[in-house]
Amino acid sequence: MKKIGIVMGSDSDLPVIEKAIKYLQEVGADFTVNVYSAHRTPDEAIAFARNAKNNGYGVLIGAAGMAAHLAGVLAANTTLPVIGIPCKAKALEGMDALLATVMMPPGIPVATVGIDGAKNAAILACEIIALTDPDLAARLEEQRHANTQAILEKNAQINAEYSSH
Repeated sequence: MKKIGIVMGSDSDLPVIEKAIKYLQEVGADFTVNVYSAHRTPDEAIAFARNAKNNGYGVLIGAAGMAAHLAGVLAANTTLPVIGIPCKAKALEGMDALLATVMMPPGIPVATVGIDGAKNAAILACEIIALTDPDLAARLEEQRHANTQAILEKNAQINAEYSSH
């Protein structure tokens, strides 16, 4: 199984990233988590991205707030798919990070999820890995089925309590 590499720009992003970690653990994905800043440790971030393919990674996730250049730096240094998670900061509520992450120049794409959308980033990363991993694909199908059942159960409860028959 290919690994998923999660890189956050600061340990202050960890509360957001924990949602991705929890999902990846639930489905049994192989992953690592690192803190490399596009601005404070650019050499380490670049080296991680440049070596990711040879180190067994299949997808990278970059999470950062404010200027949020991390996912773009990763994408500029690998041909692996990169998923960006814009993280909310106080000043602009994450809009700055969203725009910095999503507005990539032609030729350097970054798939971007919503602000603080770590779980969706983890799901998308798993879906990419599952293209060549039938066991992970089956676990994702089970997760999707369980989610459907949970919503249908909630629907039945709400319908029974609030609908006039």
